[in-house]
Amino acid sequence: MDNPSWTIRPARADEADRLRAVDDEAGTLFDGLGLIDEALDGPFPPDKLTRLLGLSQVWVGCPGDDGVPVGMVIASVRDGLAYVEELAVLPAYGRRGLGGRLLATVGDWARSRGLPAVTLSTFRDVPWNGPFYRRHGFRDLSPTEWTPSMPAIRAGEGEHGLRIDARVFMRRDLAVPAKGDRSPLGAEPNRPIRPKDTCRPGRQNQHRHSTGPVC
Repeated sequence: MDNPSWTIRPARADEADRLRAVDDEAGTLFDGLGLIDEALDGPFPPDKLTRLLGLSQVWVGCPGDDGVPVGMVIASVRDGLAYVEELAVLPAYGRRGLGGRLLATVGDWARSRGLPAVTLSTFRDVPWNGPFYRRHGFRDLSPTEWTPSMPAIRAGEGEHGLRIDARVFMRRDLAVPAKGDRSPLGAEPNRPIRPKDTCRPGRQNQHRHSTGPVC
C-alpha cells in the first residue's frame, strides 16, 4: 500500500461504531503477547466515548479525503494535564506516520487549553507502545512522580486484565510557544499531511483503556 496523505479531524458522534471497530482490530496486535487477559479486557467504555465525543476530545485520521477513519486518538484531562486515553491505528495503515500525527493533535489541543503536559499509561517495552512514545519526546515516570489519579488508573488496568508489572506512565512537557511558533507535538488538525515519523510496527499504538473519571 502506498503512503497516503492524512486528514486529521474531530470525530463525529455517528462514528462511534467505526471507532470501536478500529479499536478492536488494532487490539489484535496484542494477541499472543501474554500481556492482556482477554476474559477481563473489554472495549473502551461507551459512556466515556460518548462523553468525550461530545467534548470534541476525539480525533480521527482518514487517508486522503475519503473521510473513513482508520486511526483515532481519545484525550481527557486528568489532574490538570492532558491524558491520552487511547491511540489506535488499523494494522493495514501502520508505519505511515498516522500515529504520530494523531499524537501531535493532542499536543496542540493541550497547549490551546493551557495544559502543561501530556501523560498516558502504556506497555513499557512493546515496540509500538513505550518505545514509540519515547521517540516522540515522552519519558517514563517513576512512582514518586505519579499524579494523584495514577494509582487508581493502574489498579483499574489490573482489574481489566492488563499486566500491570509491564505498564508504565509517561509524560511529555509542553513548552510555551513563541508567538506564531508550533511545538514538535503540535499539529494542524484539518490539513492533509504526509507522514514524518517512522514507527515500525503495524499499529502505531494501542495501549488499552484507562479507567476513572475524565473530563
